[in-house]
Amino acid sequence: MTPTLDGLLAALISAGFACGLVLLAVFVRGVTAHPARPPSRLELLAQALRSPTLTSHVAAAVVVGIVTLALTRWPAAAVGIAALVLFWPWMFGGAKVEQAQIVRLEALVMWTESLRDTIYARASLEQAIPATAETAPAPIRPALMRLIGLVRARVPLDRALLSLSAELKDASADKVIGSLILNVRQRGTGLAAVLTSLASAGRAELDQRRRIMAGRASMRRSVRIVVIITITFALFLVIFSRSYVAPYASAGGQVALAVVLGLFALSFMWMRKLAGGEPATPFLAQDTTPIADADLRVVAHLTGLSADDAQELTSNRPRSTGARR
Repeated sequence: MTPTLDGLLAALISAGFACGLVLLAVFVRGVTAHPARPPSRLELLAQALRSPTLTSHVAAAVVVGIVTLALTRWPAAAVGIAALVLFWPWMFGGAKVEQAQIVRLEALVMWTESLRDTIYARASLEQAIPATAETAPAPIRPALMRLIGLVRARVPLDRALLSLSAELKDASADKVIGSLILNVRQRGTGLAAVLTSLASAGRAELDQRRRIMAGRASMRRSVRIVVIITITFALFLVIFSRSYVAPYASAGGQVALAVVLGLFALSFMWMRKLAGGEPATPFLAQDTTPIADADLRVVAHLTGLSADDAQELTSNRPRSTGARR
């Protein structure tokens, strides 16, 4: 039996009501963050749902969707337009995300240089980290303050540094954190020189990222133009050529329209991916990341460690036997 247009409208309203109840429950209940560990994905999602910016976007999407449904009585069009309004910042906010990554990298470089200068003043690593954390740039200061909290709670410094890596989730940060972990576990000399090299490499990466960001600006502008032209053409057909779009008024037409809108959504996502950059994947392993035996052998060969020491170096899990105290 072919569903009617009224049935599709009823299903859409029921689904929206159910989603609204879920969002209301998350908004009212909230999630209490633990001060000694980084927020989980559920906590980050709850924080995003409670943000005024997302609330305004959701409200605008709902209003636009209701207006579209009232004017056209097409559920697929209402959902598509509402989704476009809701995800508009994501589609065209790549510049902001990339700029935020650059700001975070610059903050990391500044903290690395401050840490290096403090170590040059004959301070130990255990003394240098608390001394520089309080004056660190704002983008990474909360994570560093949580690191100090873990150390004051008598968590070993190498474990606390791995928690810092899990919170920052940045490949550039892992280079610095990995060097600090090696120094904590091996107590070698020359940490200040290593930090100097890492700071110089970070400055070079900053310059490269800024040049890439400038080159992607034209691509983002092209994506915006394509989206605006597509929407304008669709509105022109709906307003001035009602006979051409009349077949979409049936249930089968709504299914066809949903397929067309899905293809447009996929093409917009593909263009968004071309216009935006993905950050490098962090390489320090966490609890849920398995380490291949071949990778452990490579680490052991490069560092001169045993297989157990290589496992401990690349994992946040303590060794089962023979662990150092």
